Formats: sequence, C-alpha cells, structure tokens
Amino acid sequence: MDTLAKALYTAEASVTGGRAGHGTSSDGILSLDLRVPEAMGGPGGGTNPEQLFAVGYAACFQSALASVGRRRSIDTSASAITARVSIGTIGNGRYGLAVELKVSIPGIEPDVTRELVEEAHQVCPYSNATRGNIEVKLSVD
Repeated sequence: MDTLAKALYTAEASVTGGRAGHGTSSDGILSLDLRVPEAMGGPGGGTNPEQLFAVGYAACFQSALASVGRRRSIDTSASAITARVSIGTIGNGRYGLAVELKVSIPGIEPDVTRELVEEAHQVCPYSNATRGNIEVKLSVD
C-alpha cells in the first residue's frame, strides 16, 4: 500500500441518517439530502453515494487527463468524461462497486485518446485508490 508523502488537501463531510439522510461538507458549501434510488427500492428524490462517487471520479480523471495531455502537448480541454458507478452484490451478503469511465476528446485520434486515457488511469488518485479493489472499465467514444 502506498502512503501519502504529503497531504495537499483533506476534505471533511458529515452524514446523518446514512443512505436516507443528509450530508454536509465541513465548509457548508455542500449540503444535500441523500436518498436510496428507486432502482434499489427507495423513494429516490435525492442524491445517492454512487452519484457522488461518479462525479468525483469523473472530475478527478478529467484533471489527470489534462495533466497527461499537457505533458504531451495535446489539448484535452474539450474532453468529456462520463462515469457510471454500479452497486451490487459480490457474495456472502456483501456489496461492491464497479466503474465505467467513458472518455471523449473531440479532434483527437481514437488511438491517441486511448493512450492518454491509459496514462491518466495511472496518475488519477481515484484510479490509484480503486485499482485492484473494484472493476474499472475504460472506454473511448
């Protein structure tokens, strides 16, 4: 396991009520109701942890893609990342996640885009945190 040599930032948030509760960041900027999605038998009508993870992973991956692009003098500013986070059973009463990241970079050849995506997957903190723990599928549009 790799450990942080130096923490650059630490996010803090609190939740009450679990998946059917409320979450707030320590700075108060993020404040939202959490709800179990209808697909899982809940009422819907609120954000769920998988959506938050999808937004976080997509944002982080796009930044990693930009960093890799800059190193290779390739403009990735028109890129779009769609993250799909699935939750399901993994056996023995346990639950797990799977992620699919769809990447589009208009104007960049598909083979070059694939190379950039693979490189970004090596430097993205979310990719490094999930590697070997959950399935992460990468695809290029």
